[in-house]
Amino acid sequence: MYKIPPTPLFLCLLLLAGCASSLQPLETERVKPGINSKVHESLTRMPAPQEKVVAAVYRFRDQTGQYKPTNRGASWSTAVTQGATSILIKSMEDSGWFTPIEREGISNLLNEREIISKTRQQNNQSGKLPPLLFGGVLLEGGIIGYDTNVITGGGGVRFLGTGGSGQFRKDQVTIYLRAVSTQNGRILKTVHTTKSIISQELESGAFRYVDTNRLLEAEAGFTYNEPPVMAVTEAIDEAVKTLVVEGVEEGIWSPENRTQYQQYRKDFEQVKEWKERAETNYFGMIQNSKLRSGFHLSTNLIFGSHIGSYPVSEKTAGIALQAEYFFGPGKSLKLNGHRSQIGAQDVFSEPYTNIDLTLNKYLAPDFSLSPYIGLGGGILMYDQQPDFTDRAFFPSANAEAGLDYRLSDNVGLRLGFNYRYLIEDGIDGVSRGSIHDQQWNISTGVSIGL
Repeated sequence: MYKIPPTPLFLCLLLLAGCASSLQPLETERVKPGINSKVHESLTRMPAPQEKVVAAVYRFRDQTGQYKPTNRGASWSTAVTQGATSILIKSMEDSGWFTPIEREGISNLLNEREIISKTRQQNNQSGKLPPLLFGGVLLEGGIIGYDTNVITGGGGVRFLGTGGSGQFRKDQVTIYLRAVSTQNGRILKTVHTTKSIISQELESGAFRYVDTNRLLEAEAGFTYNEPPVMAVTEAIDEAVKTLVVEGVEEGIWSPENRTQYQQYRKDFEQVKEWKERAETNYFGMIQNSKLRSGFHLSTNLIFGSHIGSYPVSEKTAGIALQAEYFFGPGKSLKLNGHRSQIGAQDVFSEPYTNIDLTLNKYLAPDFSLSPYIGLGGGILMYDQQPDFTDRAFFPSANAEAGLDYRLSDNVGLRLGFNYRYLIEDGIDGVSRGSIHDQQWNISTGVSIGL
């Protein structure tokens, strides 16, 4: 009987198959408490109010009217939860600032009170039911937006029938919440929040012949879909918290302890200040105009070589220093200097220094990750004139491209490719042909803003 050799690739595929089977649920899970949203803790840590607000919620409903997208026919399942009223009432309770009263099922409540009254009358029981609480404030609003496929993307690689891929999709849900005075109908305050919903899929597999007429096929993967109900819950929790804080600032209600509230407000304002500096666009992506501004210094490790008259060029590492000044949105002037070595195998090897000035354009300057391109000129010079060439200085025309990722306003990481076309030929001592010598390197490093 033929046996498949235990190659590393085959063992990896067996491991993938085992992982795929382990992802399958082999037994049912027991019930567990509901999961809280990411902002639930900050909602419950709010300082106590001077007096709880009796608030009524008749219906906090889905106003989008959207159904779940499907590739097979029509779907009558709604895209977002229809139970947002219950979520809002739970958030009101957890905040400690509201006393919710039942209004969504008011007809059921009135019917039950009527039954109690008639039963007491039939049994000659005295005593009347206490009156119902009335709300000083109505909380109105709803889920007013559910946008699908706001951002989609993916990537993958496959070689000789083996590889993997991944893709993602971003939806977003928008909540509006307002407080209305029951005495005069005046809208006291309106707030709104937006929460993204991420779906991701990763998969890998192999499809190749391991021998004549013997085909190996294996695949594994998983899909992650952020629950829309949790997105709605988080958006409602944040809306209730924002409503309370902004209501205190406008004197609609008051905290019991001003000192505790001022500390909580300070933390809230820090988040609010960050949101003002880093604005979110319509796609839910953070934009920050201060990410690339002013003066920046960076240090880089480089690895490169040259393209000349000899068939085998040395590839060497080096170090580079850069000073960059941003004079406009996404525009910068960069002074670059690097130190490395140029050589050809078994022919020559010389240290050199390169200095150039480049005008750069960042294609997405307000985002954390931005591609960039640049054009400029400079000079490449040997430490001293070598014996094999008649000059030590070589002017060049430069081009570069790469990716710049900002960890904060002042710290960033960079990966780039630099290309130089020498205006004067003969860097390796040979001048022939219409195409001059060229030099290239790959650089990576850290950028610090001053």
